[in-house]
Amino acid sequence: MNYAVSWSGGKDCALSMWRVWREHGPPAALVTTYEEDGSRSRAHGLAPALLAAQAAALGVPLVDVPTSLPGYAANFGAALARLRDEARVTAAVFGDIELEAHRSWFRKLCGDIGIDCLHPIWAVPREALLREFLDAGFVTRLVAVQDGRLAPALLGRTLDEALIDEFRAAGIDLAGENGEYHSIVVDGPCFARPVALAERARERRDGYWFLDLALD
Repeated sequence: MNYAVSWSGGKDCALSMWRVWREHGPPAALVTTYEEDGSRSRAHGLAPALLAAQAAALGVPLVDVPTSLPGYAANFGAALARLRDEARVTAAVFGDIELEAHRSWFRKLCGDIGIDCLHPIWAVPREALLREFLDAGFVTRLVAVQDGRLAPALLGRTLDEALIDEFRAAGIDLAGENGEYHSIVVDGPCFARPVALAERARERRDGYWFLDLALD
């Protein structure tokens, strides 16, 4: 199977990719959407250089899709259609766990361009997902936390058992499926090398605290 991955840079898309990778090999491409000015990713607010470094460490081409929200469906769909035509991609992989509105939207998008829509971690219990992720050897750091749900002091922390216990005490979805937090994967079983990061400023916007990161 030749597939592309909808890539936010975080743990859920990485684990979804890894589940498919183990059976079918690496993807043909990672597809990331950016703010229209190209300054940061739409999903996690990451700088393009960080996502490029992830792709280089994975040895997988990165497809950048700058887009406004009104143009999101058209631009994202056009990127997948190009991969279908130019790279013979037959499926797209997504990291949703439980958000039915997301899954339905992606299914329609993929159906319209004639490729399969795969959700490898759909409906898997959160504890099992996080255990699988950590046991596989992935390393991820928090880059955004929802204001009022998690403390900004958690930004930059590496996901581990202690942090999961803090999520549990806070009463949030352990995987952050409701947007409670976002992460960036910096190492794992499919990475040729870790992605070294340096922390810069913290910034509050759109109801979140974000950690500004740069390559170290």
